[in-house]
Amino acid sequence: MAELFIQFLVAFGATVGFAVLVNAPAREFIYTGITGGVGWLVYVFSLHSGLSSAFASLVAALALALLSRIFAVVRQCPATVFLISGIFALVPGTGVYYMAYYFIQGDSAAAFASGFDAFGIAVAIAVGIVLVMALPGRFFHIFHRGAGIPQGTPSPAAGRRPDPPEAPPLDSAKGT
Repeated sequence: MAELFIQFLVAFGATVGFAVLVNAPAREFIYTGITGGVGWLVYVFSLHSGLSSAFASLVAALALALLSRIFAVVRQCPATVFLISGIFALVPGTGVYYMAYYFIQGDSAAAFASGFDAFGIAVAIAVGIVLVMALPGRFFHIFHRGAGIPQGTPSPAAGRRPDPPEAPPLDSAKGT
């Protein structure tokens, strides 16, 4: 259990560090860290349950994208702030590294195997993100603070400007 907590903290820290690099708003750092940490824990639990690394990445990307959409509604911030930072821990960087390493060493079979695995993980992450991002936004508004507001009524927290006043009619005799 302590090992999982340490892994969560490391993923949390790496995600927050990446959020700083991509200029995410400072007020969202904790939430980006939670997103990355939860995504990593889902990946680890999926691997321990016997899934392949590609399917574990798919499940983790689904959870991460879902959490990003929820935080986007709750925090009134774009989902990409949480998603781009949170996905950092799942990117198959070691697979790409070993593919290049084996290629340089002249071991084409190992390079191909490592590259194919990294490609499968990348596709699984992309599919997981697309599946959740394709869901209509109304599914996530149950997490909004003003969830009891009738549909079509703007939330006071939405920061919507009032409609501008109508312009007076043009006087055709004066040409204005």
